[in-house]
Amino acid sequence: MTGTTETAAVEAAAGAATAPAPAPAPRPARLWRGVTPWLFLLAPLALLIVFTYAPIANMVAYSFTDWDGVSPELRWTGTGNYTELFTRPELFEVLWVSGYYLAASVIQIVAALYFATILSFNVRFRNFFKGVLFFPYLINGVAIGFVFLYFFQDGGTLDSVLSLLGVQTDRAWLGTPTSANTSLAAVSVWRYLGLNFVLFLGAIQSIPGELYEAAELDGANRWHQFRHIIAPGIKPVLSLTVILSISGSLSVFEIPYIMTGGATGTETFVIQTVKLAFQFNKTGLASAAAVVLLLIVLAVTWVQRRLAPDDKVDLV
Repeated sequence: MTGTTETAAVEAAAGAATAPAPAPAPRPARLWRGVTPWLFLLAPLALLIVFTYAPIANMVAYSFTDWDGVSPELRWTGTGNYTELFTRPELFEVLWVSGYYLAASVIQIVAALYFATILSFNVRFRNFFKGVLFFPYLINGVAIGFVFLYFFQDGGTLDSVLSLLGVQTDRAWLGTPTSANTSLAAVSVWRYLGLNFVLFLGAIQSIPGELYEAAELDGANRWHQFRHIIAPGIKPVLSLTVILSISGSLSVFEIPYIMTGGATGTETFVIQTVKLAFQFNKTGLASAAAVVLLLIVLAVTWVQRRLAPDDKVDLV
């Protein structure tokens, strides 16, 4: 009986070895299989090209002309706009205003990481606090600008709250460059804290829970868990947040434009570019300024990626 079984097994193996390989799929089927993914990408790629890359190409082309944004005719000026841009240092002095927002973004990242770490554990009313932190990001930026415009005005909400606490102040919060930029940067922190908070929270919650249990068995406290588990696990998200914060600090527009219009030393590079294009009808020069800002953001991003590359994180 055993010999019969062995003989049958050998014959089956021999038959499997000599069985013909399955015929390859017809050429039209293989061609269709290769084209199908691109058909799904066709619509998003078309939208990306039409609404992103085509406007960028037009902006670069306009930067070499003297177009005023209205006339149907434009004249090729070569690098004249860039020459004017770099020979007028006052056009780059507004970049110092971005320093306020850059400092505010550091506070914003630290606060978002702190709240995300705390609320990733079992805390009472944590869902309520998650909603409170993320809610400002859902509000329209124009509405936020008008709300805080009344908040910082003389005798407004902030002065009323301070008077209830016994603090009397006659400060014009938007009256001097330092106080105005500090106030606007604080509004920016309040608005965008929720975005960073959600990014950090999602990254922290993606870390396997078994790591925390093992760390607790080894006697690790919350600080040790943050240092050795959370911080390495969210490094890619932290790097992305830093890039977004730096680029956002260099291209601030909405809040200062609504609240001050760039007055009192709060004009940013983007507000200046908009004024060049629509107030002074220098669309060519404004396009050159926009190209320079884009190159600055790309250069800063490249340097940041070189200094802190995204290494592969393997916690398990």
